[in-house]
Amino acid sequence: MRFKWSTMFQRFVLAFSLSLMTSTALAADGPLQIYVSKADQTLTVYDGDVVVATSKVSTGKPGHTTPSGIFSILEKRKYHESNLYSNAPMPFMQRLTWSGIALHEGKVPNHPASHGCVRLPNGFAKTLFQMTERGAHVIITDDPVAPRPMTHANLFTPRLPVDDGGLLSDVELRPGRVEAALKPVEVAMNSVPPRSGAEVKLVIEEPPPLRILITRRTQRDVAMDVQRLLNQLGFDPGIPDGLLGTRTIAAIKDFKEKHAVAKDGEILSKPFLAALYIEAGEDHPPMGQLMIRQKFQPLFSAAIDIKEPEKALGTHFLEATAVDRFKRKADWRGVTLDDHLAASTQERLGITEPADDPAIFTAEAALSRIVIPDELRARIETMLSEGSSITIQDTGLGPETGDGTDFITVTRSKPRV
Repeated sequence: MRFKWSTMFQRFVLAFSLSLMTSTALAADGPLQIYVSKADQTLTVYDGDVVVATSKVSTGKPGHTTPSGIFSILEKRKYHESNLYSNAPMPFMQRLTWSGIALHEGKVPNHPASHGCVRLPNGFAKTLFQMTERGAHVIITDDPVAPRPMTHANLFTPRLPVDDGGLLSDVELRPGRVEAALKPVEVAMNSVPPRSGAEVKLVIEEPPPLRILITRRTQRDVAMDVQRLLNQLGFDPGIPDGLLGTRTIAAIKDFKEKHAVAKDGEILSKPFLAALYIEAGEDHPPMGQLMIRQKFQPLFSAAIDIKEPEKALGTHFLEATAVDRFKRKADWRGVTLDDHLAASTQERLGITEPADDPAIFTAEAALSRIVIPDELRARIETMLSEGSSITIQDTGLGPETGDGTDFITVTRSKPRV
């Protein structure tokens, strides 16, 4: 890591002025990851493997618990007043959810004391505010965790874009929003005209970081595919929107009658789905969905497959650093998070083996079960840039993910007995 003299001076002043708070801070070269441990009441900032800042914090008190999970900084304000708690001041506010969770300056006793936010000591809150950018990831856990290097053949590696426009000819993509048109995402390539014997230099404009979510399909994902396939086979479910309206239900009934699918009480029954996919020449229904956001906006999504779907994937977060498009290299680091699924959730998702053993249900084990079409992988890898991240989890989009957010995953600890 490279440090400037001004940075070293800043480090000395900060360490001296905040010595009572046991807070330290340095400068960072790459994308930052912020980790908050509720058990230890600490915050740690990583630049890759290097700790660049630490501090005491105060998280939510009983009855106002700070949620655990994967967040990112959505908004930054030097001065903000709480909309929920009598206009309480929240200096150097860095918002994590639109429902009211943030990092901000406040009183930091040696125990949880906030209404759900993560309070930072006076002085350190300002320093952290100056270090971060919107989109920086914040991981909140009970027990402390630290990112570790990860390598796996299924991780994305950056590649140069191609100019034939044919990357997606065989892959089915959907826009991030049903009503949106699918617009191409480009990586600009500029060739500098050579002068007498000079070399041609290729300039790549790096796109903003991607936010990638790999999860299980929802009923709406399945319904949209059913509508698409029924249209291809000459039935008339209407425009694919993922909603089981009267027109779609009538088309499903017509298909079941024509192909002698056994009747049962479930509209999207397993025998129906199997027969539909076989008739459409697509082998079997995919079990997973890959979704991409960029600059807090949905970009597109596509079906993928998950091997051994009866096993939970677990919840994992990975981020790319040192991305070199010309050498096709990227360093990935990440963590596995404790995320207990309720029995009813497991039943709904068809999970019979929960990810309760972290030694078995690792990020690498989850990656080994994910099947991504080559054309989809090619598109993602031409867009991959520094700070792009992958979240792997079982439960799909949560209520905190919405307009103006990255993918937000709220995790749940196993009840203590």
